[in-house]
Amino acid sequence: MANLKEVRNRIKSVSSTQQITKAMKMVSAAKLKRATNAIIQLRPYASKLKDLLANLSASLEDNTSPYLQEREPVRVLVVVVSSNRGLAGAFNTNVIKTANNLIAEKYPKQLAAGNVSIVAIGKKAQEFYQRRKYNVIGNNNELYSDLNFENASKITEAIMQGFVNGDYDRVELVYNHFRNAAVQYLITEQLLPVPKPEKKEEAKAANVDYILEPSQQEIVEQLIPKNIKIQLYRAVLDSNASEHGARMTAMDKATENAGELLKALKLSYNQARQAAITTELTEIVSGAAALSGGN
Repeated sequence: MANLKEVRNRIKSVSSTQQITKAMKMVSAAKLKRATNAIIQLRPYASKLKDLLANLSASLEDNTSPYLQEREPVRVLVVVVSSNRGLAGAFNTNVIKTANNLIAEKYPKQLAAGNVSIVAIGKKAQEFYQRRKYNVIGNNNELYSDLNFENASKITEAIMQGFVNGDYDRVELVYNHFRNAAVQYLITEQLLPVPKPEKKEEAKAANVDYILEPSQQEIVEQLIPKNIKIQLYRAVLDSNASEHGARMTAMDKATENAGELLKALKLSYNQARQAAITTELTEIVSGAAALSGGN
């Protein structure tokens, strides 16, 4: 049986941890509300822009946009969106694992040749790939300090310029898609070259009669860069909301586990205390009996 001092110290330690996890849960809940509002407001716009671009480009016979050029993927860039902090369950581990699986399954030759580069958005992914000697481009950890479209666009513009210059032939994006506080889906999608619309979308586009000003070609060439920036910004907002949801869930579970551990420790403390009292009473009674026998 553990002595009373040890059990008291453990109870104090677990109580302190429980207060911290409860506070972190409340902070994440407040941040989750703001992050959820941001992604919910952006999604309809991002989806509509993507559909509009698909409809216009599907009916365009000759599109010379450099962002649509299909090339043999000799050099690949993978954009991994993680977080700057931990204590969010398996949030960061899962996104890194998904990115690693993508590279291993889809681009093993490029990896072996050293032609796979990483753009990490978030300190956890940055540190992971730097430790493993990947070619990590830039440092984007400060984006979450001031998360807005302008700052996210700077990252996207650098990626787009690299694609146009031929530094990368394919750009893949890996991030967590936010559904609710308890559920996040891992998404892998091609960012560049911009994927061509599916046949269903092409058929739908043929039935849409647009009045275009200026020309269709000019509109498409202006919309493609904007769409790429919006899609990356949406992915970062999705990941940000997912992070706070995952952390809130993890801290809620940690608080609950701390409560169960406190119950077990208090029971152990009471048992140890009762055993100590019983021992003391036994010694008193034995001493009194010895004195009575001596008389």
